[in-house]
Amino acid sequence: MSASALECLKAVAERIVLDPKYHDILSVAKAARNGAVYGTKVRFPHALVMIMLFRSGTVREKAGLIFRATRTHARNLAKFATIYKLTCVLLKHYGSTPGKEGPYDSFVAGLLGGYIVFGQRSRRSGKISSVNQQIVIYVFARVMLALAHMSVKPGYGLPGVSEPKRSAAISYYAWPLFASVSWAAVMHLFKWHAAELQPSLRSSMTYIYGNADTWDGLRNFVWHNK
Repeated sequence: MSASALECLKAVAERIVLDPKYHDILSVAKAARNGAVYGTKVRFPHALVMIMLFRSGTVREKAGLIFRATRTHARNLAKFATIYKLTCVLLKHYGSTPGKEGPYDSFVAGLLGGYIVFGQRSRRSGKISSVNQQIVIYVFARVMLALAHMSVKPGYGLPGVSEPKRSAAISYYAWPLFASVSWAAVMHLFKWHAAELQPSLRSSMTYIYGNADTWDGLRNFVWHNK
């Protein structure tokens, strides 16, 4: 194909992506693209470090684990983004107020996408993907933190705790209490109910705290954990 033909195709594509009438459907495609790219950027370096440092097996086996974890993260974020944006577009055009976004469209779209993408068990193993667990737990923690901030926000939060002076006091002292209780709870659970903790967290804590009690020489006291 000649350079002029490529330029012509590029110009046509440019007109399409800038045409307002295609904006909504193209936003779905771009959301899918962004989900896949972001999932790859986030998961690949994490999986590379964690699997290479803490998993046993050959280089080929580890490379396979890294690839599968990265693919799962990228694919699921792309699927969720597609379902979410497509549902928002459909609700905008065919909802109770056609042409306008409803106040709960984002909630409904997130609910549907979360159930379809992150709420299902593996057909082969019957288990929930560890990657999906990590993503959902990450989201849940941020949601709870945001709700906690909203609950004491002056003029917006819950009665009694959102009054400016009381809100400032709660905001100042809440984090030390939250951090202390969180670490107290996780260490207690690790000590007495380790099997109930999420596997990657349990593995990390075993490496840091559990294996700290065992060594049989300088080699696995300083240079190696085991």
